[in-house]
Amino acid sequence: MEILYVPLLQIAIAYYLFVQAPLYNKDRWLWSILGFVFTFFTLSIFLILTNRKGLGWTILIALTLSAIAGILFLSLLVWAVFFSKG
Repeated sequence: MEILYVPLLQIAIAYYLFVQAPLYNKDRWLWSILGFVFTFFTLSIFLILTNRKGLGWTILIALTLSAIAGILFLSLLVWAVFFSKG
């Protein structure tokens, strides 16, 4: 059941960008396709470019911090597997 959340989120963001892009003289197909593929990154860039900088930067910073945390976690996990004594 949880596996359905990711595609639904991708479709929702792509639809939002498809509807909002023409209001800001942006290409709706380009932004919706990018939104489907890169989801939150595209949404944050779109918000920054359309003068909703606070929300856009908040999403972008949260995305970046979560990516860094994920990389650190995986690094520690790999280190623990390869250098554990036993």
